[in-house]
This record gives sequence, structure tokens and C-alpha cells, in this order.
Amino acid sequence: MSREAAFNAALAILLLAVPLAAYALDEPFYVALATRIAILALAAAGLNLALGLGGLVSFGHAAFFGVGGYVAGILAVHAFNAEPLFGLLPASDQMPVVWLVAALLCAAVALPIGAISLRTSGVYFIMITLAFAQMIYYFAISWPAYGGEDGLSITVRNAFPGLSTANPAGFFVVCYVLLMAVLALIWRIANSRFGMALQAARQNEKRVAAVGIRPFRVRLAAFVISAVITGVAGALYADLNRFVSPSMMSWHMSGELIVLVILGGTGRLFGPVAGAILYVLLEFALGGVTERWQLFLGFILLGVVLFARGGIVGLVAGKVRHG
Repeated sequence: MSREAAFNAALAILLLAVPLAAYALDEPFYVALATRIAILALAAAGLNLALGLGGLVSFGHAAFFGVGGYVAGILAVHAFNAEPLFGLLPASDQMPVVWLVAALLCAAVALPIGAISLRTSGVYFIMITLAFAQMIYYFAISWPAYGGEDGLSITVRNAFPGLSTANPAGFFVVCYVLLMAVLALIWRIANSRFGMALQAARQNEKRVAAVGIRPFRVRLAAFVISAVITGVAGALYADLNRFVSPSMMSWHMSGELIVLVILGGTGRLFGPVAGAILYVLLEFALGGVTERWQLFLGFILLGVVLFARGGIVGLVAGKVRHG
């Protein structure tokens, strides 16, 4: 087993064991903390697919995160009040249904955004994804039917068949299993012909085109899959907080997801997990001491960029080995 595989396994075991031990000791706060880590790691894993494998620095993934959150909130409110959605469609409070709707809607939103944004590159791609995200952000603010700027409260957490999601441990298990399943999917994608083409397009677009592969289509598919994963994470985040607001779509959230990926290791499978653990623990440890705890995060991020380009995973496991 390589050092990176061993480190990944250790992170997976740690993320599972600590909250379950906390639940056994009747410490639900730490279970909620671990659940937040798992959800943020899932959202960052979606971004890492586009950023780490495809080199697509999207500053608009918060839009998909927020869209997923609003899907969970709106369906939950309509299901609780027994009201049809938009007066026509039946609502549901079942998580698998919520995730499916969130995934489909995020894919529908990401497809035109990606098709337009991928016509550009570099800083232009960053800015156009940010512009689209801000458009969706201001749309949510100006939508009074679902809270507008004040957001939308979720009275009862959405349900999952066979589990009590009101129980902190039950909801954590749902988030953890989904995170591991998505990481397994991303590993499979990265090692498939599609993943190899995506990584090759990041390194040399002209050579990929020369062998008959269209880089635009590969990148667009990766962008949409990335958006779907981040959107499902947004639905879970709304359920965790029992609240959704336009702040989930703000550029600050997009920046936070990028920070998680960079901290953990861009392109590393468990990089988002390592980044989310460090970020949430710093927020917990320093947030009660000072409101400006991000200052210390900034110093750590600066150190990672200057001295540990592979992030936490790269620092522990070393450089990526090919072949």
C-alpha cells in the first residue's frame, strides 16, 4: 500500500470513528461537526473533479451548492404543508428524491453555464463562472416566495428510508456513506479513459484534439458532473442546518470550496477531506477566540501554496507517482 493510500484510509477511518465515539459518549455537537466536515468535503470533491483533474478554476460552484440547498428546502416545505410544487407537481421529503431533483436541476443549470464558460480560459473562465453564480445569487435574493434575502427555514429534516435522520448519528452515516461513494466514483472516473482524456486536455489541448478527442466535450461533461456532486452536497448542507439562504450561493462560498481543495491537495482523491477537516477544526478552535480566525487560515494557506504545493496529502504522501 502506498503512503497516499494509507493516509486516505486513515482519514476515512478517523472521520467515521470520532463522531461515532462522540455519539456513544452523548456528545451530539461533535457528531454535527463531523457531519459538516463530510458535507463540505463532498462539495469540495465535486469542485476537485473539475479543478484537480481538468484544471478548470471555477469560481461559481457556490451556485450549484445553493441550487441543491434550495431544492431540499423548497421540497421539504411543500411536503410538510402537503402543497403541490408550483401547484402541479407532488413534493417529497425523501432524501433520494431530493438528491435526484437537485442533481437534475444542477445538471440543467451547469450545462449552459459550462457551454458558454468553456469557450474561454484562464482568468476569463474564472470571471465568467463568477458572473453566472452572482446572477443566480441575486435571483435567489429577489425570490420572495421562498424567503428572499432572509432565506427559508426547513421545519423537519428530509427523511431517508430505514434511518432516523433526526438522529445526529443517522444523518452523519448518510453523509459519510455518500461521501465515500462519490470519492469511489471520482477515483473510477480519474482512472477511466474519460479521466485520462480530461487530464490530458488540461496538460496539452492540441495533442488531445490531434488524436480525435474533442477537449470541449470532455471538459463540459466533467463540469456538469462536478456541479451535480456539489449540488447534492448543498442539499445535505441545507438539511444539516434546516435552513437555506442566498449566502450559500455567494462568491465567499465559492472561495471557501477552492480553499478546501488547495489546503487538502489539488487533484488528490482525499484532498477535499483533509482540507475540510483542517478548515472546520480551525474554525471550531479559533472561532471562539477571535472573529478574525481566517487570518490564521490565510497564513496556513500561504504556507501551503509556497512550500507544500500538494497540500496536506502531498505533504504526507509526497508527489503523485505515475505509472
